[in-house]
Amino acid sequence: MSKEVLYILLPDFAEHEMVYLAQAIASDEYALKENPKYVNKVVAPSMEPVKSIGGFHVMPDYTFDTIPADYAALVLIGGFGWATPVADKVASIVSKAIDSGKIVGAICNAASFMAKQGFLNSIAHTGNGQDQLRLWGGDNYTNSAMYRHQQAVSDRRIVTANGSATLEFAKEILLLLENDTPEHIEMFYQFNKQGFCELFK
Repeated sequence: MSKEVLYILLPDFAEHEMVYLAQAIASDEYALKENPKYVNKVVAPSMEPVKSIGGFHVMPDYTFDTIPADYAALVLIGGFGWATPVADKVASIVSKAIDSGKIVGAICNAASFMAKQGFLNSIAHTGNGQDQLRLWGGDNYTNSAMYRHQQAVSDRRIVTANGSATLEFAKEILLLLENDTPEHIEMFYQFNKQGFCELFK
């Protein structure tokens, strides 16, 4: 299995939605890992720097055309780009990932994109509310019965989350990746969820 976790970033992506996951993959509570189990890589429409909502510019490792066939997980980071035509070019990448049984994550507007493409029609899922999934999905979204009003949902190696669920999203993907033991992943989650002062009174 490849060590690469691929993050699909579209223009005006929400950078905060990837920080917990990327950090846990690259470092532990002390420092950067010398031999991480996985490495983070960025996929974008072109090799030009892709701009975040906050104005940061990230240099891609791959384009949609040069994405490798072998990777550990495909992570769709939310943002405003999912409502633009460039997002349609991601559909075939996601379809291949699902067909090959790879881990796929989609948060915020990326989860709504998944509804639009019909990728949520056979799994339990969540997103930015059922109304948005129906609005974006239209006739292609036929599985409102399996919508879960939760921060993040993992089903059949597909993780969906709403835009406020950055930490829950990371936790579910880390568990699927077996990035660490379940106990350590839970410790990571609780530390960031509750905060230092709450845990160490």
